[in-house]
Amino acid sequence: MIRVYRTFQGELKEIEEIGPGVWVHVEDPTAGELEELSHRLNIPHDFLTAALDLDEIPRTEREDDALLVVIRTPIYRGKEDPVPFGTVPLGVILTRSAIVTVSPGESDLIRELTLASWRGHSTAKQKRLLLRLFLRTASRYLQYLRIINKAVEVAEERLEESLRNQDLQALLKYEKSLTYFLTALQPIEVVIDRLDRSGLFREFEEDEELLHDALTEMRQAIEMSRLVSSILHQMMNAFSSMISNNLNVVMRFLTALTVILAIPTMISGIYGMNVALPLQDSPYAFAAVMGVAMGLTLGAWLYFLKRRFL
Repeated sequence: MIRVYRTFQGELKEIEEIGPGVWVHVEDPTAGELEELSHRLNIPHDFLTAALDLDEIPRTEREDDALLVVIRTPIYRGKEDPVPFGTVPLGVILTRSAIVTVSPGESDLIRELTLASWRGHSTAKQKRLLLRLFLRTASRYLQYLRIINKAVEVAEERLEESLRNQDLQALLKYEKSLTYFLTALQPIEVVIDRLDRSGLFREFEEDEELLHDALTEMRQAIEMSRLVSSILHQMMNAFSSMISNNLNVVMRFLTALTVILAIPTMISGIYGMNVALPLQDSPYAFAAVMGVAMGLTLGAWLYFLKRRFL
């Protein structure tokens, strides 16, 4: 699907025709739509298909008058998904006459940008639109990272009360999400830094400020991802040690209890044999055997209690 946008007096409106100064957004395009765009805007075909590869990494590439910038934007898949937060590629192509964005499916980031205020902005300012995409991408990463951080804190409180597999699995999901975030954010930082060094945004002072803001936001997102990931990793190790320790305590208790219960069982087994035994003719034999069994059992219980096995 192809959508064409253009600003009119500070408002973004969807139009029908592709012309100079427009923003063309492509979602899950057909082969025919890609051929049409490639021909009308003189864009290399592989630029248009780059972002359709779900495993595409952030990068930049220039060919003739077209500049391709591929980034990865964060998405929320749902709490029940094995990886609640992930990333998808987004391609941005700057040409002489228009800016083109390509996504493999519906993009919340693009929809959010179309609904945002465009006062003071224009689709004809392609570089500034690219910078706005960088800023919104960084803001979305930070937003999701705060959600992950809060969810980790809630899971930690639950685990402190009771070690449940569900809470440990939730932490593992968030750990995977943070891995995806870091894998995407670090190359994006390299892409923005490379664009900064290329001098692409030095024509206007406002563009330079937006670029540095975007770079700062990206670095903040990277540091926050690393921090939350480190905390989560340490927490998982701590709870893993707690589980091991609790298992050792239970096994130690059961071992001590088995030894204590084995004493009267052993004595009663000996005096149950059909052979000559001491005190077998005494009327106090039962009391004596029971007294010895109880005494040894009590001694064993006190010993294990002193050694903190119980």
